[in-house]
Amino acid sequence: MKTIQVVAAIICDTPEAPTRIFATARGYGAFKGMWEFPGGKIEPGEAPADALVREIREELGCTVAVGDLVHTVEYDYPDFHLSMDCFWCTVAEGEIELREAAEGRWLTRDELHSVNWLPADVTLVEDLAKQMSPVG
Repeated sequence: MKTIQVVAAIICDTPEAPTRIFATARGYGAFKGMWEFPGGKIEPGEAPADALVREIREELGCTVAVGDLVHTVEYDYPDFHLSMDCFWCTVAEGEIELREAAEGRWLTRDELHSVNWLPADVTLVEDLAKQMSPVG
């Protein structure tokens, strides 16, 4: 089975004690309307952090500061195996502008289950809920 290497940004308000994270709904393809963390494929020879900065600039029009690795998701879709490195990120420059996604939303820990996540992201969301601080 083909393996696809990708990176995902867990864009948060503050990585020390995140209370909100940013997620997007896919605007195209087989999983249109399902929610995910923005990011994309790593190009040959590209470092994961560099790929993430490039992908977020393309998708969201802003620059992120890439922090610690949160989790590596390994998930088998019917046609390929996904290996996704997920990093804490913050917006370092610019404003978030949806260029590809149908919708974007800041979610608190209590709101994480209010959207329909892509299958590969479900376990990650459970881990994030444990790491996030409650609002207030």
